[in-house]
Amino acid sequence: MTADLYRLMTWLSPSFPVGAYSFSHGLECAIERGLVSCEDSTRSWIADLLAFGDGYADFVFMAAAWSAAADREALGEVHELALAFQPSEEIRLESTAQGAAFLKVVSAAWPWKGSEILASVMDRDVAYPVAVGVAARGHGIPRETTLSAYGHAFAANLVSAAVRLIPLGQTDGQKITAALEPFVADAVRIALETPPDRVTSSCFLADICSMQHESQYTRLFRS
Repeated sequence: MTADLYRLMTWLSPSFPVGAYSFSHGLECAIERGLVSCEDSTRSWIADLLAFGDGYADFVFMAAAWSAAADREALGEVHELALAFQPSEEIRLESTAQGAAFLKVVSAAWPWKGSEILASVMDRDVAYPVAVGVAARGHGIPRETTLSAYGHAFAANLVSAAVRLIPLGQTDGQKITAALEPFVADAVRIALETPPDRVTSSCFLADICSMQHESQYTRLFRS
């Protein structure tokens, strides 16, 4: 096993202490509203996020952060844009809570030369994709490999939320994850070609659900 694979498997594992299991990216509200209710609708919802929504946008910011990791000014601009692009308070919390936890643990267990540049552009908030991108660059992990692993983690976490909330069977969850493979690959390919100032998001219903989740009566997830 290469060091790259070992580190990515560890950092993006469900057991890594960033609290990913407690966030649903607005999916809990979508299920409550009946917008997502089965295997097909779950797959379509997550596929849209990967193709047109925050999943794709996160890939763009991660790729840009990876490239700008050694440039304090450029990295600061990427990080500021990544924070500003969050569509709701809860999605921003989802990103920053995981980002701060990721940076804390990785800095302690896998320190790298140049990490002080990342710390210097952060204030209190840490955008999760930016933190992962910079850490990966600091450890010499290829950019495309990092995005692919992050994309799998993003999709798998939402599938796990759907399995618990709808609920779906574990086999159905794995069928959804398998079906999302080409969507992750396409999102990574497009993100590698997209500068951060050209990023877009058009999953308005998902954004609205993340806003409505803030006042949802019964909640299991933080977003």
